[in-house]
Amino acid sequence: MAHPLLLESIWFDRHRVEDAERIYQEKLASQHAGLVIEGSSSSLVSEIARARQNIQNTLSTAGGTGLAVGLAVENNLVGELKSRLCAVEKENKDLKKVTQDLQAAVSKLQEKVSALEKSQTSGGAAPKPAAAAPAKKEEEDEDDDDDDDDDSDIDLFGSDAEEDEAAAKLKEERLKAYQEKKAKKGPGPVAKSNIVLDVKPWDDETDMEDVEAKVRSIEMDGLKWGASRLVPVGYGIKKLQISCVVEDEKVGTDLLEEQITAFDDLVQSMDVVAFNKV
Repeated sequence: MAHPLLLESIWFDRHRVEDAERIYQEKLASQHAGLVIEGSSSSLVSEIARARQNIQNTLSTAGGTGLAVGLAVENNLVGELKSRLCAVEKENKDLKKVTQDLQAAVSKLQEKVSALEKSQTSGGAAPKPAAAAPAKKEEEDEDDDDDDDDDSDIDLFGSDAEEDEAAAKLKEERLKAYQEKKAKKGPGPVAKSNIVLDVKPWDDETDMEDVEAKVRSIEMDGLKWGASRLVPVGYGIKKLQISCVVEDEKVGTDLLEEQITAFDDLVQSMDVVAFNKV
């Protein structure tokens, strides 16, 4: 006859099974806690489903008595995963906001730099030597007036009356006298101008001493270089401001600009700051 205790449905090893279940679930939860949640909500759902399946498998091997423990562990795991998901979503929103603020600040800074460069380029440029044209034109007009005065004294075409030999002879004498007077005048004074130039480099790392040496190396008939200085522009950049005296008939600003900007590895642009007659 079987022992009476063998007929009883008593689970003597229950505490061992529950301890093993608790240790396993803690290990599983610690592994899930180390995961970095970066995906969408679908990945979180798959992790929860996998954890539930593991719990169900464990409960099926341990028996129905560990159901309460398994459910409690499952609820704790789900709550922890949800809290982690909320924290990650909040962190992503904060990072997106910070990124947008940085992009806006960079855009504003780029706009300010562009506006500053445009103002310096447009505001620092002086009128081209065309401004000196009126003065030259006035001198030519004065010369023409002098010639007109001389012509008024000498009537090259004579009167409307019928010409005779005496009138023709007088006309030839006056024409000869006029030509002699023009020959005695000779060439007028050489027109010269004093020009101040701005030579701008590419960036703050450009050697300005090398830029000045390159500019002064330009030699032409009717060109003489003068004093120079470095003028701060902004952001550590300095421009070379140099003066020169030129003969108007031999050297023009267009020719100077072509020669100076030929050093394109050092020079970005050239502007005329001042143009005065000497």
